[in-house]
Formats: sequence, C-alpha cells, structure tokens
Amino acid sequence: MSYSNLVIVESPAKAKTIEKYLGSDYHVLASMGHVRDLPPKNGSVDPEQKFSMTWEVDSGSKKTISGIKSALKKADTLYLATDPDREGEAISWHLNEILKEGNALKGKTVRRVTFNEITKSAVKEAFDHARDLDDNLIDAYKARRALDYLVGFTLSPILWRKLPGSRSAGRVQSVALRLICEREREIEKFETTEYWSVSAGFKTQRQDAFEARLTHFNGEKLKKFSIENEDQAKAIVLKAESQNYSIASIEKKQVNRNPAAPFITSTLQQEASRKLGFSASRTMQTAQKLYEGAQIDGETVGLITYMRTDGTDLSAEAIKNAREVIAEEFGKDYVPSSPRTYKSKAKNAQEAHEAIRPTSLSRRPEDVKQYLNEDQARLYELIWKRTLACQMASAKLDQVAVDITSKDQKTTFRANGSVVAFAGFLKVYFESRDDEEQASDAADNNPMSDRLLPVMNEGEGAELDNVQSEQHFTQPPPRYSEASLVKSMEELGIGRPSTYASIIRVLQQRNYVTIDRRRFIPEDRGRIVTAFLQEFFPKYVEYDFTAELEDELDNISGGRLDREKLLFDFWDSFKAKIDETKDLRIKEVIRVLNLELENMLYPERENGSDRRSCTVCADGRISLKLGRYGAFIGCSNYPECKYTRPLVANEEDEEKAQQAAKGPQVLGVDPKTGREISLKMGPYGPYYELAADPEVKKAKPKRASLPKGQNIEDANLEQAVDLLRLPRDVGAHPETGEMITAAIGRYGPYLKHEGVFSSIPKDDDVYTIGINRAVVIIAEAAEKKKKRGKKPPAGKQKPAAKKRVPAKKKATAKKTTSKK
Repeated sequence: MSYSNLVIVESPAKAKTIEKYLGSDYHVLASMGHVRDLPPKNGSVDPEQKFSMTWEVDSGSKKTISGIKSALKKADTLYLATDPDREGEAISWHLNEILKEGNALKGKTVRRVTFNEITKSAVKEAFDHARDLDDNLIDAYKARRALDYLVGFTLSPILWRKLPGSRSAGRVQSVALRLICEREREIEKFETTEYWSVSAGFKTQRQDAFEARLTHFNGEKLKKFSIENEDQAKAIVLKAESQNYSIASIEKKQVNRNPAAPFITSTLQQEASRKLGFSASRTMQTAQKLYEGAQIDGETVGLITYMRTDGTDLSAEAIKNAREVIAEEFGKDYVPSSPRTYKSKAKNAQEAHEAIRPTSLSRRPEDVKQYLNEDQARLYELIWKRTLACQMASAKLDQVAVDITSKDQKTTFRANGSVVAFAGFLKVYFESRDDEEQASDAADNNPMSDRLLPVMNEGEGAELDNVQSEQHFTQPPPRYSEASLVKSMEELGIGRPSTYASIIRVLQQRNYVTIDRRRFIPEDRGRIVTAFLQEFFPKYVEYDFTAELEDELDNISGGRLDREKLLFDFWDSFKAKIDETKDLRIKEVIRVLNLELENMLYPERENGSDRRSCTVCADGRISLKLGRYGAFIGCSNYPECKYTRPLVANEEDEEKAQQAAKGPQVLGVDPKTGREISLKMGPYGPYYELAADPEVKKAKPKRASLPKGQNIEDANLEQAVDLLRLPRDVGAHPETGEMITAAIGRYGPYLKHEGVFSSIPKDDDVYTIGINRAVVIIAEAAEKKKKRGKKPPAGKQKPAAKKRVPAKKKATAKKTTSKK
C-alpha cells in the first residue's frame, strides 16, 4: 500500500469513512481513544517538581502504537484528527509525545485537523485548514487531570482511615453526590401541609358548561393555603352555593411562544432522559454512533454533528437548509422573516462548537430509519425535530381569563382557557419539563388553563351548576432524575456537559447511589461520605468553588491563565487542609455524623420515646459505629448489650436487632426427644433450633425458619415442635413404592416424590395430609406440567441419549479403524 499521509482518528468506524473521503494517498488508523494516562499510584503528579506528570502507556494501546509507528515509516505527514474538543486535543498530544520520544517523527510533518461533522465536504475543508497542536487546550487538559489526581489520591486515603468501608473521593463526583444527598435531606425534613381548593361548574345562557376556580372570598384574594381544612372548605361551599353569579370581566390576549435552542450536550441528555427514557451514558453512546455514521446507499455517512459541545450556534449552511425544509414541509408561513440566532453559554470560544444537529435536515427521520437500530432512530428523530423547530416561526396562543362574580361582589371564580391560534414550531416539537417545574405549575397556576371556553359576554348571567372542594397536601421536592441532575449541574457550573455521563457512572460504580424508577437514591455510605466532606473539607465540595475551578480551566484553554499558577494556588490550601485531618479523632467524626445525619439514622418513633435510646437495654444510647466493613448502629453499653442494626432500619431490621441482642430464647423441651428448643436469630432471620442429640457423635442441631411474614413475638413452642417435625414421611406411593414427604419451603408447603416437588393447596395441612390426598395432588401437578409441555416426572422420561464420545477419542477410533 502506497501513501504519503497518515491520519489518526479515534474509532475504527470513523477511520474507514474518512479514508474513503480522502483517497488513496491517505492511510487512516484509529487510536481507540486515549493511549496513556497517569498511573494510579502515588507520585504520578509531583507538586514539588512544578507539578510534573508521569504518564504511562495503557497496556491495551501498546499494539496500536506499534502499528502507528510502523505505518508512519511510509508517510511524510502525520495528521492528528481526533475529536474537536479538549479531550481530543489531549489524545493527539499524547500520540505526538509518544512518537517523538520513540524518534518516529524525525523528518515528518505533524498537523492537527478538526471537523465538527463527518461529511465529505467538512472533512476536506478541515484538511485544507490544518493547524498546529493547541498548547492552551493541552495545558487545560493537563491541569484538569492534575487536579482530579491530587484530590483523588490525597483525599481518598483520609476517607479510608476515618470512614472504614468508604470508597474513593473525586473532585467533581463528590460535589454531584452532595446534590443528591442534600435533596434527600430536604425530603426527610419536609413537613406536609394540608390545604383545600374550591371550584365550581357553571352554564352560560346558551347552556354551555365550563369550570372555574375560586379566587376571592368575602372580598379577599385567596392564597394557596388560605383554606386550611375541611370545615373551612365546607363553609365556603355552602355560602358559594347560595349566591347568584354573572360574567364580570373577560380578558383576552395573544401570546407568542418561541422555540427552544438547538441541542447542546446537556440539553440532549436531559431531553433524551425525559422523552426517550435514556440514561446519560446511553444517550452519548448512541449519539457517538450517529456522529460516526451509518451505511446509506453503499456509503458511510455521518448523520449528526459532534455531540460534545456547549455551543448553540448553527452554521449558515445549516440554517439555510432548515428554512428550505420548513417551507417544503409546512409552507412559507412557518418560516420566520429572519433566521433565529442563539447565544452560546460557553465561556471558551475555542471549545464552543456548533450545536448538535443533523448533518443534513433534508435527510428526514423516516428516510434513515431503515439504516439504524431503534435507539439510533429515536435519538436521530429527536435531534432532527429540535433542530428544525429552532428555526421555525413562533407559536401564537389566544388566552382568555373570565371572572364570574357573585351579586354582592364578594365571591369570584376565574375560568382560564387557551387555544392555539397558530401552531408554528409546535407542529414539530415541544420541549419537556422537569417534575419540579410541572409540580410548581400545577400548584401556582390554574389547572384548567388549557381548556377551551364557550362564547360569553360581559354582564350576562352565569348559572351555578355545582360547587365542590378538594383536599391537597404539599409534596416534598422529587428526587433527582438524570435529566434534573444534569440540569442542576449545568446551572451550577459543576463539571462540563461531556463529563456528566461518566460522573453519574462513577457514583453508581462506587455504590454511593442507586437508581430506582429512574430516580437517584443516595446509599448510606454516600451520605456518610458527603457529611464527612461537608464538615471537614467544606470548601472543596462547595458548588461555587467547583464552578470557579471550571471557569479557571476555561481560562487556561483560552490562554488567559497559567496552568502552574492555578495548581499552586489550589495545592497550597488543599494540602494545609489535609494536614489538619492527621490529628482528627474518630470520636469527633462520629459526633459530627450523628448530628448531620440525625433524621436518617434516628427517625422519630411512633411512641414518642427518645430516638437515641436503646430498645434492648435500659440505659444505653445508640450511636453510629465504624467497623472494618463499614458503618452500623450500635449500643453504648457494648459488650454488655449487643444491640446492632444497619444504618437505616425498617421494622423487620429492628426486630432482628432486638432479638439478636437478647440472645437465644429457650422456649421449652421437645416432648418426643426431651431435648431443648430455642428461638434464635440468624443472618436470614429468626429460626427455631432443636438441640443436638448428645448421644450421637458430631450430631448437629435441627433448625426451622419461622414462616414468612410471621411476627417474632408470635413464636411459640407448639409451632416450633410442628416445624421441627418437618419434613415428615406421608407414606409410600402405591404405584412407585417411593416415599412421599411433606415439608415447608421458601414458596410454601409442598410434597416431594421421586425428586419432583408439588405445592400443597391452601385448604390442606402440611402436618396432617394423608397418603390418598397426597397421591391426588401429585397426579394433578403432573398433569398440569404435561399440559404446559414440561418434562414428565422421573420414571416416565424418554430413554437417555447415547453417550457422547469426546472429540479426541473419536479421532483416535477413526485412525485405528483405518489402519485395520
């Protein structure tokens, strides 16, 4: 293969496409992402040597680098065409440094190429404007990696020593975890407030029905909590029912609603979460595939622009394409008089790339669906619609507000309605909202605001049809979803949109959070770590501090700040704070955590007793304890009182803890054997134990778990004797002669015959069931299995297949035969 130019991109899919675009004089290879990083050990960043950094080539990248070096021998020019962001610049820099150290660049020209979309024209345009590596972007990358390393490898050992069982800490992840934990504290502290609303049904003189809500009573405007209880609501309903009403005023106005800006990384993650149910990782992985392209009509075509961007700009070509498609699809009325422009929030112009958009809006979702998998097709459609909508005309809504007032002017109901006068961009796309925004709207705005109202005139009568009241309770703020967490992180300036997916992934991998019903729930260890950091390292989990660091990294990217100055300023104060914790006593850590996490660790008790008093001994106090495997709750009177429980305990956990602390409870003597029966607590719950036979060498005690769902207080000797009799022999099966046994398992009572289990119906008793009934149950169970196509019971199976001969033995047998 002959070529004079070697091009390095990140992925094999991209390599194939770009090689086709560039022609035979270019050979394209993939780096497969990052090729080296800081080794995970102390000393990789040395503050004493001006923050010198020791890099190590990834073991999986050695073969890739060897291939690049070999291919470079045939080329005159090396083009580094990794992704057009800070990380992409870093990969190119790492490759350049590795090749330089290996003398592979001697006599070679090195150029940097970036393109925002993988289309033939964009790629060729990029190669026509190749540049040098950007030292400012590289310095910003190195500063970020140094900061992350210094925090992680300095702070994590503190956590391991002071909080056994905890995992590592991260510069940005710890702040994101704080957001989730603080929301949980808000939920725990939230006090529900009752309030009522009153609404009424009316009819116009033309007998058209409509609904309205009470806004004024006794001449005073009602607020959200003005009607506090049912008695007040009933009194208002009675008085409202006795009034005559007329239309006092009708207010009409037309409002414009403008489309949302085209997608950037964070808004794409939010909308994909809300509309498609995608996680941030799933969104970015799918977007990566769309960016790299799909095979369409024999050619790989990049379908969207680069998906890691803070910029909301669209190219002039893209805007022109959008306006043409809008006119074709919906007509000229839907094309605004001038193109819409959106201001980017990105602070660094070098990294404020174009917004995420289709490479061609003429490539409609239905046209490419056949070339994509389901996730890719859905995400492409979302991006296509959002991009098209952002260049469409505003929607026009006619809003109407009607006040219906009593004859004495002291009671007023209001009816709101709206109608879409001109759909505009709503023909294509409507932006979703977070749960919190929707809850706020529901609480503060009229829930009937989108209803159509009948024709009415001021002064005409309104016939009261009915009046009703409705009870409400205030709700705590919802736990974060991925969409709302990403939105909050972006608003606070925590991290960068391209890092949100990895931040969320790390929090889950460290078991600091779990996701249930697409909501983040902080685990116990996550809350403990957060409380510890907030108390002893408050500055470094402050939202403003983390955001300011991101701004300073942007300033390095833009050449406005020196990398070493940022690192020196950070390290001086951080190291001093770390040194302070050397004398930190575990008792002080526990005191702080007990105080900070009181609502989580010690919830109020229904009987009103002291939430910290031990439920087993008389005078003990329960407190947080730190063991080698993590934290737990224990009694201050240990070892006399052995009460322990998990950090967050339900009623079952509390029962287990109390029983375990009390120790074995002797219930009595087995009437048959004369041996002692005890109630004990094991790792899987309470159980009965029959003492081992002292006459039998190495005999083991017999055990039986309490039935599922039974309260431990209801345990008794009679039940223990019955359970310990199981499994019992029912009798020999009349056909097979094999013994049938009865017992209780995890799914309830059952019969066992020839290795086959049959459930005992609820109407039968496992302790008294006889042989005749048992035979019937087994036969019925076998018939049901036969109908469902399951294997027949033992003894009625098909003949066993011939024994398979191993491959080597077969070969030997054939050889022997041939010789004979």
